Amino acid sequence: MSLEPSDAGTHERAGLLRRGWRLEYATLGWNVVGCLVLAAAAITAGSVALAGFGIDSLIEIVASLVVVWQLRGMDDPSRTRPALRIISVAFGLLAIYIAVQSLIVLAGVSSHPGRSIPGAAWLALTVAVMLALAHGKVDTGRRLDNLVLRTEARITAIDAILAGAVLIGVVLNAAAGLWWADPVAAFVLVVYGAREARCTWHEAAETL
Repeated sequence: MSLEPSDAGTHERAGLLRRGWRLEYATLGWNVVGCLVLAAAAITAGSVALAGFGIDSLIEIVASLVVVWQLRGMDDPSRTRPALRIISVAFGLLAIYIAVQSLIVLAGVSSHPGRSIPGAAWLALTVAVMLALAHGKVDTGRRLDNLVLRTEARITAIDAILAGAVLIGVVLNAAAGLWWADPVAAFVLVVYGAREARCTWHEAAETL
């Protein structure tokens, strides 16, 4: 028995929602583990960049939880604006925290960061994983016409780029002893966090 057009559309939408949830749960799982790995690496090496990216992973956890909540009530348009605003505030706090910590290190108030091979390895893996997850979210968000999922997909894609930028700083510090490369790389996170906070807040304001 063939499905009626409306039934087929409903079936496809349900499948896309399940795919969206799986992508977000995968992101959650990766970032929960990442927080633990990066926290240990940051404490051992005294790295602001690794600590900052660990906090970025926490932000990604918050963003994923917000998307799961919004997807479970996607037919309720009132969920879109608060979801975007929560993500915006989280990124603003991230930018402020990392800016302060990076300035402390560059001013010589704290000790210079050391090497972290586990941290560098995790960052390299994160680049590949986040790019794959972002691709899936972009496709799913487009087909569902879901602004929150598309916004979070952008965050995931930039997360991969940030991991690459922080990785460069960590590697320069480890290979060439350029300790200042670590906090300078962390400033990439500051610029990104501030930009995403502003853009996401504007998107929320334009949402009905």
